[in-house]
Amino acid sequence: MVGTRGRGRRVAAAAAVLALVAAGCGGGADDGTVELRYAWWGNADRAELTQQAIDLFEEQHPNISVTPTFQEWDAYWQRLNTDAAGGGLPDVMHMDYMYLREYADRGLLLDLNEQVGENLDVSGTLDAFADVGTVDGARYAVPIGGNTFTMVYIPEEFEAAGVEVPEDGWTWDDYDAAIEQVSESSGEIYGGHDYGTLIWVLELQLRQEGGELFTEDGGLGVDAARLAEFWSHMQPLRDSGAIVPTSEAVEVQPLATIGAGLSASEFNWDNQLARFTGETDRELALAPVPTSDPDNLGQYLKPSMMYAAFSRTEHPAEAAMLIDFMTNSPEVAQIFGGSRGIPANTAQREGAEYNEVDQAILDYEDAIFDQLTVPPPAPPAGAGSLEGEFIRLGETVGLGEATPEEAAQEFIAYAEQTLGS
Repeated sequence: MVGTRGRGRRVAAAAAVLALVAAGCGGGADDGTVELRYAWWGNADRAELTQQAIDLFEEQHPNISVTPTFQEWDAYWQRLNTDAAGGGLPDVMHMDYMYLREYADRGLLLDLNEQVGENLDVSGTLDAFADVGTVDGARYAVPIGGNTFTMVYIPEEFEAAGVEVPEDGWTWDDYDAAIEQVSESSGEIYGGHDYGTLIWVLELQLRQEGGELFTEDGGLGVDAARLAEFWSHMQPLRDSGAIVPTSEAVEVQPLATIGAGLSASEFNWDNQLARFTGETDRELALAPVPTSDPDNLGQYLKPSMMYAAFSRTEHPAEAAMLIDFMTNSPEVAQIFGGSRGIPANTAQREGAEYNEVDQAILDYEDAIFDQLTVPPPAPPAGAGSLEGEFIRLGETVGLGEATPEEAAQEFIAYAEQTLGS
């Protein structure tokens, strides 16, 4: 086991490498060792775990040397775009589902189908993730872990208000009534938060109605009228004091409203439970998202992150071997647990060592697993920037700086320009 001091040196070295290494793929040393660049997003805690996994890989593959580089989310994508513009990317990199098609369409990602059966085994991937890394038949990414949407709530607040949270979820009207009751009962905490900034809640509602956020030809699957309806729905909840005012939510950022002690419930991806438990000492629980159709939650397992390789890497076989090790090794699963989402590989999912929070997420996913539907195709190129614009416009509505109709028209225009539809 690597000592704390040794891990600290490696973390510092990894951060330094990110600032110094030039764009482009890895090379080879004079002694014949293959050098791979491996880039991912995260923090220093994840860096320590990643280095442990890399150490194991290098022990089993002494002819391969891995140089890790990492940054936080926003900086990571800025750097990746810079590297791509300069003609090079890391040999192996983490990829997000929202950006998969964008990088694939630009010819930047290696078709890993060429390595399957030789240097890459994908047979253990969950059936729900069988196609999430593919675009037009080419396999550009392999899922690392998965998550699904959830309602995070404080059981004590709902119990005190005499509100029972059903195991199979609420309708949206039932949820609205419940959080109003919690707010009235407490007088100190709001029942919910303003989910008008969450494009993923809109996506779930569209799926519950039989639609999708994006059309098959890469356009936006919602019109201005439906979007205005979505944003208008929150106004009665604001007026009744059922949800946290946008001004207060913005003021406590980057804390979540439930983490800041403002709300008794919040919608987010289930792997965010780890974040929320780090922000509050209140007991938290997970429940399905409300639905307009009792037979359709609209929920699906989304890859929390994926592995991809550079299309022009000098070492495609070795890059695939690293991806194979990271997604199949039981030892890697024991190192990461559920910190990158519950593993997308069956053996890793069963063999990982979970802490209390990870176990709660796994139990929640297992409880609704039969109700999860097939994930939508990879979003169209440009979709990654829509979430930020949706948040901005949702906040303007919540602050009263724009009407739902005005914000909807602005978002539709932005989406059409961004997606080229």
